[in-house]
Amino acid sequence: MEAPTPRERQRLDYLVLTCLASALSAAAFFYYWHTGELLLYGDAVAHMNIARRVIDSRIPGLLQLGTVWLPLPHLLMLPLIWSKWMWQTGVGGSIPSMLAYIAGVVGIFRLVHNGLTFLPGFRQEARVSAWFAVLVYALNPNLLYLQSTAMTEPLYLACFLWSTLFLSEFAQHLRRGEDEAARRSLFYCGIALLLGMMTRYDGWFTAGVFGLVAFITLIRASLSSGLGPLYFLRDRDWRRDLLSIVLLLLTMSCAWFVYNKYEFKDPLAFARGPYSAKGIEARTHNPGGWHHPGWNSPRTGATYFVESAKLNMSSTERSERIWLYSALLASVMLAGFIRPLWTWLLLWIPVPFYAISMAWGGVPIFIPKWWPFSYYNVRYGTQLIPVFAVFGALLLYLFLRRFSWMEMKRMVAIGAVLFVAWSYYGVWREIPICLREARVNSVDRIAIETKLAAELSQLPPDATLLMYLGEHGGALQEIGFPLKRTINECHKRYWHSALYTPALMADFIVATDGDPIAQALSEHPAEVVKIASISAPRQHSISIYRTTARR
Repeated sequence: MEAPTPRERQRLDYLVLTCLASALSAAAFFYYWHTGELLLYGDAVAHMNIARRVIDSRIPGLLQLGTVWLPLPHLLMLPLIWSKWMWQTGVGGSIPSMLAYIAGVVGIFRLVHNGLTFLPGFRQEARVSAWFAVLVYALNPNLLYLQSTAMTEPLYLACFLWSTLFLSEFAQHLRRGEDEAARRSLFYCGIALLLGMMTRYDGWFTAGVFGLVAFITLIRASLSSGLGPLYFLRDRDWRRDLLSIVLLLLTMSCAWFVYNKYEFKDPLAFARGPYSAKGIEARTHNPGGWHHPGWNSPRTGATYFVESAKLNMSSTERSERIWLYSALLASVMLAGFIRPLWTWLLLWIPVPFYAISMAWGGVPIFIPKWWPFSYYNVRYGTQLIPVFAVFGALLLYLFLRRFSWMEMKRMVAIGAVLFVAWSYYGVWREIPICLREARVNSVDRIAIETKLAAELSQLPPDATLLMYLGEHGGALQEIGFPLKRTINECHKRYWHSALYTPALMADFIVATDGDPIAQALSEHPAEVVKIASISAPRQHSISIYRTTARR
């Protein structure tokens, strides 16, 4: 029997990889579904409700996508969220995340395998290293939890990995003088960047950096060919493909500005409106001068972000340092001696992005080991999982190349796998930090929403409700209350009228202390009767009123 060819072996790798990733994804999903932890994150609940109100609303349609959060995750949920059961359970938000996780696993294998096989010789070592990168990425306990939820991190990671992969292949094709293949890879990179830009604002920063890098790469290729620095702009095929990519990305960003201007009267509502990170920070700012770590300090912001990334990889100081120092060492070696893979350095892009976001964008990260000793946005650290996976694989590859004795290669590979197992065992034993974050921050919210859901379930089946969904929309999701029977902040046509005449717009009113409805009731006394008061530790009290003017 003939040995399989490299192409046949690679196809088998992709088949096995997809099956294993699917099995891991499904196992994690069913576990967290069984434990009832798919909707611990308040953001996961909000994502589900945004998708649901596109089809279940007084004014259904794409204008219900809201602002701040970008639309792709919610659009992917739409085919599933029609099912009331999938909306209530959170399954409709989990499936897109699971598919993105699988795509990310396949993408990281292809990135490492194709990159290392581009180097001369050592194909077997490249294959082993690619599988090691998959092991680090696919088995990460925090990523396995997030891919079971409606959170956006797994989807963005998949887009980020595939855009890095295509940019890397673009640079490799240029080195070989394969212009047609290079143009094709650059176009696919543009598509992946577009999807990333529609998922998280990280993608906007990444697209700008990738665009600059691609432009510089083309100039260098033009100079090395002796045809002048801007040859690619004079070539009709290059000019056409580059123009299509630029127009594609600009159209998406301009469309988001126009949408915000039309619906929220401000093209930058997503960045400075009341629901943006800056808006939330302004409402919660302590008059005494307290600011989150990293305020006006990119260096401190970068330190907190990198520390959150380490916490997503391990649970002990020693193994955390090993992960970070290994990635830094491999990065330095790549920058100095492995020039064909220099595009891998772009995997570090999340560090400057979050340093800037924490310093001037109103984005805080709290970690339990540093002041203020709490959990908030620790999951952002998962953005560096590709760094640890890819550069860990590169370091393994360099060690494997160093030894000619097969037994020594085997021992090095086994040692690397055991280190991953040791790190992740500690994470599982201590409970993944993203799951801890979700549990800690959801206890009080779930307690009050459960009480609110119990009260709302007693309302007449045709009752209409005035409620600010930004506070406790999870209560409506829990009992499957039709959103079309509510007046909320997403219905601009009714909302502003309701705040002036709250008693005339709905049968019942839900007011949380400090929310716009509570303020409206205090400023515009209405004919209402309080029928219930709900409270929970560390939560604003909720009052439910029955209106009398409509009866």
